[in-house]
Amino acid sequence: MRTRSRRWVLVVVAIFLVVIALIAVEAIRRVAEGSAEQKTDAPFYVPPVPLKAAAPGTIIRSEPIASAPIGSTAWRVLYHSRDLAGADIAVSGVVIVPDGPVPDGGRTVVSWAHPTTGAAARCAPSLGLDPFELIEGLHELLAAGYAIAATDYPGLGVEGASSYLLGIPESNSMLDAARAARALTGTGASDRLLLWGHSQGGQAALFAAERASSYAPELKLEGVAVAAPAANLIALMSDDIVNLSGTTIASFAIPAYEAAYADRYSKDEIDAILTPAGLAATPKMAALCLLTQTKEIHAIADPLVGAYVSSDPATTEPWQTLLKENSAGGQEIDVPIFVGQGLADELVVPSTTEDYVKLLCSQEADVVFHRFPGITHALAADASIPELMLWLAEVDTGHRPNTTC
Repeated sequence: MRTRSRRWVLVVVAIFLVVIALIAVEAIRRVAEGSAEQKTDAPFYVPPVPLKAAAPGTIIRSEPIASAPIGSTAWRVLYHSRDLAGADIAVSGVVIVPDGPVPDGGRTVVSWAHPTTGAAARCAPSLGLDPFELIEGLHELLAAGYAIAATDYPGLGVEGASSYLLGIPESNSMLDAARAARALTGTGASDRLLLWGHSQGGQAALFAAERASSYAPELKLEGVAVAAPAANLIALMSDDIVNLSGTTIASFAIPAYEAAYADRYSKDEIDAILTPAGLAATPKMAALCLLTQTKEIHAIADPLVGAYVSSDPATTEPWQTLLKENSAGGQEIDVPIFVGQGLADELVVPSTTEDYVKLLCSQEADVVFHRFPGITHALAADASIPELMLWLAEVDTGHRPNTTC
């Protein structure tokens, strides 16, 4: 009996070592191929000049991504979208699908909206060594058979005006990424759509859900899921402007709002809220990427905490108006909604998300709200995955989960 037990232990250990070795080999392959791809990325992100007009979601160009996770096929895409004013722009992103036969009726598309990476073009997730790193729930979604479309947002990847915390252009790019996935040969993507976003991406996903029926009526939106969403920008700015995170967020948002609202407000009116030191520092911070240049951002932002703005943006015009315009909740959402929130979140504080869920309930929305004790902002999406996958499966079969309300 002991010999048999010992053999069983040895078998388990051997299997474990094989799995670890395979993971290591896969990681080495993806890093090597990702590094090789980075050397040839730049020309892909330069759209034709002039950009020939085309319908939103039309693909400008695409190319396979060799570093796709094992068992999947992926493409880098450049596609048409629309900015705040409705102008035709080029946006970049990635599309990834599981290998294997396409099911009857095609694959449901999950359009993913990433959390903040920065506001400069080179901060695009698709430009990273691992262009799939920020797609939270990637492996679970692929295993469940979904096609994934992941936009970079306007201004990331392709040079152009930043769309940071601008609900309309962010959501346009998210819906148009799903259109691009359908247009791309070999994806098997259907017209069924699910939206999934974290933090900044939560704002984008909620705006996309509010606007999908008017902007992309050919897509059959089934549900929207968000984790620690930047739903209420007035509350977000008021809560965070006194700390390092708020200073960084504001430095990314100010140049984006200057460009987007130039027809309504002068640069001086937008910038009037900044202290002289804040005004001087903003272009420097806005040129940096959050995940790869955190040390450099902190070096600039740390001395400005408490001295970046001269008044609260939430109560100061034109910021009060602009933040309200870019907060979710202006239109009702008529599909099921999933909300995940970490209770240790110090960026999107739990009470703000609680208030947003109350707003959804007042609008008689079908919302499921999950709270995760001890979970911080960065981990909110990962913590949501087990519940999210159950919810997605239910929604994708046409059911409407019981509402928290």
